[in-house]
Amino acid sequence: MPTTRPVPSLLLTDLYQLTMAQAYWKSGRGEKEAVFQMFFRRHPFDGGFTIACGLHSLIETLAEATFDDSDLAYLASLPGRDGQPLFEPDFLATLRDFRLACDIDAIPEGTIVFPFEPLVRVTGPLVQSQLLETIILNIINFQTLIATKAARICLAAQGEPVIEFGLRRAQGPDGGLSASRAAYVGGCAATSNVLAGKVYGIPVRGTHAHSWVMSFGDELEAFRTYAAAMPNNCVFLVDTYDTLDGVRHAIEVGRWLREQGHEMIGIRLDSGDLAYLSIEARKMLDAAGFPDASIVASNDLDETIINSLKQQGACINVWGVGTKLVTGYDQPTLGGVYKLTALRDRGDDSWHYCIKLSEQSIKISTPGIHQVRRYSVDGELIGDAIYDLPSPPASGCVIIDPLDPTRRKRIPAEATYEDLLVPVFRRGECVYGMPSLEAVRQRAQSGLARLAPGLKRFVNPHIYPVGLEQSLYDLKMRLILQARNGGHQG
Repeated sequence: MPTTRPVPSLLLTDLYQLTMAQAYWKSGRGEKEAVFQMFFRRHPFDGGFTIACGLHSLIETLAEATFDDSDLAYLASLPGRDGQPLFEPDFLATLRDFRLACDIDAIPEGTIVFPFEPLVRVTGPLVQSQLLETIILNIINFQTLIATKAARICLAAQGEPVIEFGLRRAQGPDGGLSASRAAYVGGCAATSNVLAGKVYGIPVRGTHAHSWVMSFGDELEAFRTYAAAMPNNCVFLVDTYDTLDGVRHAIEVGRWLREQGHEMIGIRLDSGDLAYLSIEARKMLDAAGFPDASIVASNDLDETIINSLKQQGACINVWGVGTKLVTGYDQPTLGGVYKLTALRDRGDDSWHYCIKLSEQSIKISTPGIHQVRRYSVDGELIGDAIYDLPSPPASGCVIIDPLDPTRRKRIPAEATYEDLLVPVFRRGECVYGMPSLEAVRQRAQSGLARLAPGLKRFVNPHIYPVGLEQSLYDLKMRLILQARNGGHQG
């Protein structure tokens, strides 16, 4: 499968990652082994599920990312408050030799995931693990958000194709390319983004805009000229002047196309009362002998509007979604975080578990080296256990909601399970056989099909059972109490 050119510079980071890295190095703590975990705390869009996405892009980036001479020269030029260089030459020399040495485990793209489950776990030297934070969050947060939005929009379309064409409204060229990829993972059938078609092999779609029609003396002439030039790609945009007149003109040109041995694909509605206009257009197309002509709709659509149009009986069978898809319109970010959860001296066998406290219970971190075990009975998903890797759950374990200890669920002993995080890098070498984009997309569709309908509701969705395995929960409570009493953690 074609791939993008990854961003090669590790300067794609926040300054405080580098200032901490120098402080770790200078204090002699840089070679301690650390465990960091990336997770999110709430589903985006007030939904009941999230689709993991972005791992392929992350692997590409980490496999090649370095600090080159120009990066180091730039860092050497940065002054501290006293006017002296912010970074020491010997520290910059260590960055020149940077080669990834971490173990990275992750949940495969296209997997349905839930709050507090680690999407990525990094184990390795403290300096390196810290430096990976921003780039992991930047890539995984955005693509996971957009894949999830796309899945919601596709659910609203009820199996009818959704075409992503948000490139003109996307957050820059990289945002546009990443959004097209993530939208395809989430279920979109095609994109208008030609570069995404080349890079990722995503089907591309598109015909003409209002400007084409406006450049002619009248609409009928515009349609005729386009049909003559592109007889195998005719979806006529009919709302430049009068929508129903536009449908009549499309029908007239459609008849001419048929005489030439071609077939009109359909019409597009981009404004007005889409429910009413699509119903009237369908009647006109059917009566004229074009029952297979598609009616494509656009105009700032999202899952809520599509759902409403469905309820109104709209005769739309292809949905073009742009701005509200590629920008994650009503949720600007996934909100994923990257937390230190374990630390040890190099060569030690035992870990010191770390915890972050907060007055907000949702922001109290969970110590340990986490894995996610997904349980099912007779093929039906029944719950996920987050557990400490050195202490795997026994059969018939209990999971406890991280935010409400009264919400507990016992997993039956006969349940089957799958551990979700898989090895991606070992000592900096990629060991993950990356699936094709089609396989990732199919994984997302299969995962959605297994979810109970209540989890896919757009309003007040059901809550899927996810909890800390009992012994991990007990460990977390013990460390919280120790920390609040001024005692030593771990």
